[in-house]
Amino acid sequence: MNSFKRLLAYAKPYGRFWPGYLVLSILSVIFSVVNYALIGPLLTVLFEPADVGSIAQLPAFELTPKYFETLFQYYLSGILASYGVLRALFFVSLILVLTSFLSNLTRYLSQRILVSMRTYIMLNIRRDLFNKIASLNVGYFNDQRKGEILSSISNDVTEVQNGVANSFHVLFREPLLIIGFLCGLFYMSPKLTLVTLLTLPFSAIVIGRISRSLKRGAVQTQSLMARIVTHFEEAISGIRIIKAFNATKYVDGVFEETNQAHRQSCRSMFNRQELASPLSEFLGIAVAAAVLFYGGWLQIKGQLGMSIPDFVVYIGFYWRVLEPAKAISSAYASIQRGMVSGGRLFAILDVKNPIVEKKDAVQAGEFSSEIEFRNVNFSYSHDIPVLKDINLKIEKGKTVAIVGPSGGGKSTMADLLPRFYDVTGGEILLDGRNIKDYGIESLVSLMGIVTQEAILFNDTVYNNITFGMSNVSEEDVYNAAKVANAHDFIMQMENGYQTNIGDRGGKLSGGQRQRLAIARAVLKNPPILILDEATSALDTESERLVQQALTNLMKNRTSIVIAHRLSTIRDADEIVVVQKGQIVERGTHEQLLENHGLYSHLCELQNFK
Repeated sequence: MNSFKRLLAYAKPYGRFWPGYLVLSILSVIFSVVNYALIGPLLTVLFEPADVGSIAQLPAFELTPKYFETLFQYYLSGILASYGVLRALFFVSLILVLTSFLSNLTRYLSQRILVSMRTYIMLNIRRDLFNKIASLNVGYFNDQRKGEILSSISNDVTEVQNGVANSFHVLFREPLLIIGFLCGLFYMSPKLTLVTLLTLPFSAIVIGRISRSLKRGAVQTQSLMARIVTHFEEAISGIRIIKAFNATKYVDGVFEETNQAHRQSCRSMFNRQELASPLSEFLGIAVAAAVLFYGGWLQIKGQLGMSIPDFVVYIGFYWRVLEPAKAISSAYASIQRGMVSGGRLFAILDVKNPIVEKKDAVQAGEFSSEIEFRNVNFSYSHDIPVLKDINLKIEKGKTVAIVGPSGGGKSTMADLLPRFYDVTGGEILLDGRNIKDYGIESLVSLMGIVTQEAILFNDTVYNNITFGMSNVSEEDVYNAAKVANAHDFIMQMENGYQTNIGDRGGKLSGGQRQRLAIARAVLKNPPILILDEATSALDTESERLVQQALTNLMKNRTSIVIAHRLSTIRDADEIVVVQKGQIVERGTHEQLLENHGLYSHLCELQNFK
């Protein structure tokens, strides 16, 4: 129920929806009740015209059912007496058509309001979900399967729409129908209605047990669906490895196992879901049969107090009570499944981002002096330290290279500076101030980042270079591409800068993707540059072009360079050697060679001195 309330909260402010919807729904119910009530006079005119009562004068107005019933009888009896049965039949039929038209018109207009509310809710849910995912820290995505996140974004949102949002009209309009027709039933025969209604709680209990089992089944089904999406995502992103290791049969087998489990779970859940409607219909007919039996017994005893046409109308009223009750039971079953999906969505929306910006955060201005790592400690989990007591100063305009064996914590140091993660001990200072004191957006605006894997998007070359930036001139884009040694190959492409580069830049070579990423950093023109293995995955020719582009990019900037290929950092102002989360050496290239320590050993392994 809490999830349902939270979903409804996405429609706030309610004032734009509920007043008009309630007015139209109430009118629709009134016209629908009148529509069914007209069956009685229609049958009376057809088969027993002599029983149509005669009203001598127009009744005085009062807002009661009795007034409208008497008013109708006044006109009907007048037409029957003056023009005969055929005209009276035409009059009743005309009123029947009119009330039916008004009932369905008001119902349609009320549905339009609900459609607007439903789409508004889904719009807000998707917006909040996307904004939440975009705002979460990098660590969250390292702990979660992308397939499960994608499943929530697609399948769970769709399930909420189908199971919950589409059921709003049932939950809000059908109870009004039940109330309207129940009022008609009690008006016609309080005694008969009260006795027969005692059977309804039994029906509610049976339907409720089915709905609870549906919720349990939905949890398992949605979990398996998330695993299926994960299999698809891994198959798409890892297709080269799958082909290279002839692992197609293996991944097919793993997927088939999950797919079969999902089928079994769905079959069990859908069978129970399909049982809800026929079972509620059967119980409804059983109750209607009990009404007929009890009404017949009262008629035999002379205690019914209704004519045959009135009794037919009574049965019609009772059937109209059962129809919305059946619709509510079916909708409730769908809502149970939707609530499971809603819970999965809210599990994402409720994730607390550990990277929190202070309320009184200051905006980072120009970078003016130095970056300092002061007694910095960090761990992804509390029992496994990644960085231990890191102390490092990087002066403005200097190039500092961080090298060392894999897994030593080099990339982690780079990730701490733009607050992709927060330190677990110590502090990082920018111009003498803790980076946590700055607004995150203004802090990141001082930095340009080029990683080993160039992150590009399925868009044009131009939009990838200007990504995240506005009011950029074409001339600036071209100049940035030239600095990155990318302009020439871009102009050779089919549509130049307007060429779509495919998913993750799949239409480009590794060196071309990297040079586009560098062009993006050049265009941003940041004072601080972070290069994380920017050339390690390239061939010799591509590395030469990219390294030249990086050299152009690093001019007059403060640069932090993480590298495995030591030949690319020999001219750095300082080289910091990190091993097992600690700084073990530091100095220039020549100084470290003379020390004959870890750095010298790494150079020997790469045949570089």
